[in-house]
Amino acid sequence: MPEAPLSRGAHHPPTAVPRDQPPPAAARTAAAAGPPGLLASLAPLLAEWLPRQRWFAGKGRPVSGFALVSATELLPWRASGGTPGLLHLLIRAQQPEPPGHRHGFGCGHRRGAAASDCYQLLLGARPALPPPLAPALIGRPSGGPLDGQTVYEALADPRLTTLLLERLRMPGRLGPLRFVREPSSAIPSALAPRVMTAEQSNSSVVYGDTFILKLFRRVSPGTNPDLELPLALARTGCSRVPAPAAWFEAEPPAEGAGPRPEPFTLGVLQPFLAGSRDGWQLALDALAADGDFTDAARALGHATAEVHLAMARALPTSVLRRPQIEHLAAAMSERLDSAAAAVPALQPYRTALHGAYEDLAALGRAGRAWAAQRIHGDLHLGQALLTGDDGGGAGGRWSLIDFEGEPSRPLAERRRPQPPVRDIAGMLRSFDYAAAVGRHEHPQEWAGRTRAAYCAGYAEASGTDPRDEPELLRAHETDKAVYEVLYEARHRPDWLSVPMTAIHRLAATRA
Repeated sequence: MPEAPLSRGAHHPPTAVPRDQPPPAAARTAAAAGPPGLLASLAPLLAEWLPRQRWFAGKGRPVSGFALVSATELLPWRASGGTPGLLHLLIRAQQPEPPGHRHGFGCGHRRGAAASDCYQLLLGARPALPPPLAPALIGRPSGGPLDGQTVYEALADPRLTTLLLERLRMPGRLGPLRFVREPSSAIPSALAPRVMTAEQSNSSVVYGDTFILKLFRRVSPGTNPDLELPLALARTGCSRVPAPAAWFEAEPPAEGAGPRPEPFTLGVLQPFLAGSRDGWQLALDALAADGDFTDAARALGHATAEVHLAMARALPTSVLRRPQIEHLAAAMSERLDSAAAAVPALQPYRTALHGAYEDLAALGRAGRAWAAQRIHGDLHLGQALLTGDDGGGAGGRWSLIDFEGEPSRPLAERRRPQPPVRDIAGMLRSFDYAAAVGRHEHPQEWAGRTRAAYCAGYAEASGTDPRDEPELLRAHETDKAVYEVLYEARHRPDWLSVPMTAIHRLAATRA
């Protein structure tokens, strides 16, 4: 199926779009405070439900309390009748710091303060749940404005997800929420919604195989890169990334006498690439059939380079010189120390891995410099979609999606210009994962051929081969593998051997 048409009308980043007059201060205060007793009645239910969600970032630590950032009725609830209510909440979940936590490792909060992440919740309210919605149950509040109602995850209710699309079709304000639509985008009504069930750090709703709405769950002030970058790429005419058709955001209440925080990006509506397949599944299919993936990898490298070149044209760039390179290497070393403290299997490799970072810093001290620009930030095979292919993976057209970056890192860090090789290192690590999960007889040989093809495709389109800067590439691949070790140890211990194999290889390369 041909790729869905992309919007070409994005002439400004979202923060440059002229804003309507903000709601009166009294309305903002009321929206932030919410109805009396709301948070107190929901807190016991959320303390049980929230940590079980795939997108909850603070697993393994108790929730010590909640703070309400804003509460908005998108659809008022009624004590009787069959019409469900829809309540939009921004809530901070307060938790103790994790054991052995090191500040500066992307924690995003002050030393000595309780960790506090802000989450976007969409709650439905009915007197009773019909059987199809039973799995979405959160609970029945005792007291407060929702007393006697049944509260549930609203995205499971097609009536409520349809309402979200209607809000995006007709832009405007509702309390602290602001809905924006690209002038050139045409969004039909009555598109049947379905929630995507794949594990991810956010939530997505597909509307009639035409659009997909990505809802960010863990949010912070500032424009999310998954809105900012696709809009900027649309200005350049880059067709490798689906352009946003609409989005919505929240204006947080002022804190003290300082400047008002930037709006939170809450959700982005983009064309849905119907009939596409992601690179991860294509690679696994090739492995299962004992087939070759090098042609597909070369084409994917070409697509990655096109997107990097377009981002460099559309957004500011910079140059990393000695101070920035030394800071980059030091941050990598700190992440290694933090991960090794949590995962003892890393300890024997620390010296060799630190050496990779020291090699990078030494080049900076010798006068080397590298260009930095906006990048994808979390590039892997699952973030690449192939459309128009007959199943072999070598034809069709690659698109890149999900420009949010690593959600665990602070938003300001994700929006910072970085060397493009960081994206390349992420994709190279993804080939290693595919070879291991696909149980190839010689996984490192398969991954090596595929990695080389990807780099060759990147060089053909960009004029720069990432393999020509081995110290820079090795440092970033090592940093990514260290991140993977920590992630797998915490979430998927059965997969820990995959990044540990890479750690052994990278440490041996340095030695």
